[in-house]
Amino acid sequence: MDQAASPSDSPSGQRFPVVVVGAGPAGLTVGNILRAAGLDCLVLEAETREFVERRPRAGVIEERAVRGLERRGLARNLLERAELHTACEFRFDGERYRFPYQELTGSHHWVYPQPLLVTDLVREYADVRGGRIRFGVRDVRLHDLDGDRPSVSYVCPETGRRQAVGCDFVAGCDGARGVTRTFVAPERARVARHDYGIGWLALLAEAPPSADCVLFGCHPDGFAGQMPRSPEVTRYYLQCPPGDDPDDWPHERVWAQLRRRLGAAGAAPPTEGPLIEKRVLDMHDYVTEPMAFGRLFLAGDAAHLVAPIAAKGMNLALHDAFLLGDALAARLTKGDGGELAGYSAACLRRVWDYQEFSQWLSELYHGAAAKDPFRAGTTLARLRRLFTSPSAAAAFAEQYLGTAARY
Repeated sequence: MDQAASPSDSPSGQRFPVVVVGAGPAGLTVGNILRAAGLDCLVLEAETREFVERRPRAGVIEERAVRGLERRGLARNLLERAELHTACEFRFDGERYRFPYQELTGSHHWVYPQPLLVTDLVREYADVRGGRIRFGVRDVRLHDLDGDRPSVSYVCPETGRRQAVGCDFVAGCDGARGVTRTFVAPERARVARHDYGIGWLALLAEAPPSADCVLFGCHPDGFAGQMPRSPEVTRYYLQCPPGDDPDDWPHERVWAQLRRRLGAAGAAPPTEGPLIEKRVLDMHDYVTEPMAFGRLFLAGDAAHLVAPIAAKGMNLALHDAFLLGDALAARLTKGDGGELAGYSAACLRRVWDYQEFSQWLSELYHGAAAKDPFRAGTTLARLRRLFTSPSAAAAFAEQYLGTAARY
């Protein structure tokens, strides 16, 4: 697409310091930071408000991300309603191994489903801080990203006419399938990709969790995971071939495999309930370098995708948004462009660290099912080391919780 093409059919002539494309956690956090700094911005979202507030997504949030939201006045409901998790449990070789990471580090996780966080962020941005947001827009295009007066145009859902909005900067926060990452010319970016060659059957069950923490089943038949979402709803994952058909996993097969792969001595079996969501996720990653192109700055899945293996996607999106929102505010209110110039490099250090951890954890989860006796043996050794070596346990906890002092 031609970035330099000028928008046509544009009666509006609106202008904002920043246009944010995408109303997910990253885009809404950037918007809220800008509004708190007294800056106008416009958020554009292809879906309806009802859709983004209900879209099922992950809910494990690192303590550092929560504290970042709290400092910006965005965590009140989260801190009141989220579940605090202090341990996880591995199940392998027919036994249970509890990993009490709060005892080891003093840190913990929160579980707060992403739709609830998005609902909070939309309300704070639009209803409390008076931010402008357009839902249901179509055919978003970016223009003149390398010039001093970039703009964004879109088709208005009410009139069907193309509207153009001038701006100083564009924040691309519209995810892996969004439009902003497609406007980066291939010769200007390096996109590194990795495919794990496995799939996860993602399930949402109307049933209480069978344990008070996240469960990781490392089994010769394949990985299984339990992630509590609420007292009434539980997220489950089952390793499966990539591209598998969810219809090949009827109720009876799902629960039989969950019982088998999460089974361990003295452990309660999963509590069965209706499966209200069932889809297959192909495990893959990508990283776009750099994350800034002229007046366009990418954040979250628009810049990098990390497979849900390590539950890092939303956390990376929030960390990007903190850096980008603060950097844009400093540039627009104080004329200080140093943080904005260093935005991409600062984000990518954490991104690559989390990608490496995701790869390492994938071997821990999936090595036993590789049908390779050598990999199965080394995977078992790696699992045992977590519970026999304090140094190995401390290193895992630091990466799992994202508590490194520096990235």
